[in-house]
Amino acid sequence: MKKIKLDIVGLSYSQTQSGAYALVLGESGGNRRLPIIIGSHEAQAIAIRIEKMVPSRPLTHDLFQNFAKAFQINLEEVLIYNLIEGIFYAKIICSDGQKTVEIDARTSDAVALAVRFGAPIYAYDFILSSAGIVIEGNEFAFLENLENAVSSEVVPDDIKEETTKPQIQNPFSSLTDEQLKTVLEQSLHDENYEQAALIRDEISRRK
Repeated sequence: MKKIKLDIVGLSYSQTQSGAYALVLGESGGNRRLPIIIGSHEAQAIAIRIEKMVPSRPLTHDLFQNFAKAFQINLEEVLIYNLIEGIFYAKIICSDGQKTVEIDARTSDAVALAVRFGAPIYAYDFILSSAGIVIEGNEFAFLENLENAVSSEVVPDDIKEETTKPQIQNPFSSLTDEQLKTVLEQSLHDENYEQAALIRDEISRRK
């Protein structure tokens, strides 16, 4: 099956789905986007590395990376290989230079590890064909109106983390630029990285 390389093009908070975030992966060199609902902890882990924030102590995904490197294990790539009833399935492909092993993982965890190892992210073409959204025109407009572009199918609470139904609104959108900077500095000082990631989202959106 054909593999498509993906890049992270968006990560936003969903105010209407408590604790949920929308991770948007984009087809490299193409116009298809794959939105995935993930949990707050995984969103925080992804955002911290993307924004180059440094936590005072290693987070779970940092610990995994440190553990793997201590034993000369590298994450070669992440592959989103299936989509069943709205749930994405992924695996991380690891190697110690002699042996390659595929390990099943939640998509959110796999992406959080990929950004730490600098590993490429792939998905099979049939997944993008069935769950991807083709953008036409402005990428920013697509991200702003993401909840209207995605299926309105009701998602059960127990499978909400990695599905295809994001509804986006940042709770810090009403603050001024100066207020955002002040709250961001305080969030980093308090090690509230989840809130810091939301503020970074809003600052990036305004640029």
